[in-house]
Amino acid sequence: MSEGLHSIILPVSIENVWGFVSVIDLWAPLVPGYISHEIINDETLVWEFKSDLGLMKKKIKLEVDILEWNEPNKVSFNLRGLNEKFDGYGYFFAEQIGKGQTKMTGCLAIMAKGAKAPIVNALLKSYVPQMTVEFSEAIAQNLLVQK
Repeated sequence: MSEGLHSIILPVSIENVWGFVSVIDLWAPLVPGYISHEIINDETLVWEFKSDLGLMKKKIKLEVDILEWNEPNKVSFNLRGLNEKFDGYGYFFAEQIGKGQTKMTGCLAIMAKGAKAPIVNALLKSYVPQMTVEFSEAIAQNLLVQK
């Protein structure tokens, strides 16, 4: 499984981080290659985005199942490919490290399955960490703008 993990220290309160991360409509459009998302219910959404794996450029549709909303620290989720054979998981974790300062960590892990899995998984090894950094940095920038 390819995994990306990225932490950022922000001059923002943990309450502000939670206020942003707890509203799916605010952060769902920040995934690199975003096309659209649809909220099915409080625990499920469908994300559509364009992936660029170098040799492969595809529209990916993922079902995101929220496993926990643990205010003010953590949102964790599982991913399942709807049009491609992908499984994965991820989370956002925030911890207050000082007055008005929060360490935010994003994690994303994805694994391809099926006949093309060996090729796709090799491409995901660099794509997933890069996507995690870009996604985490986009959230951080939005939090700083709102500050």
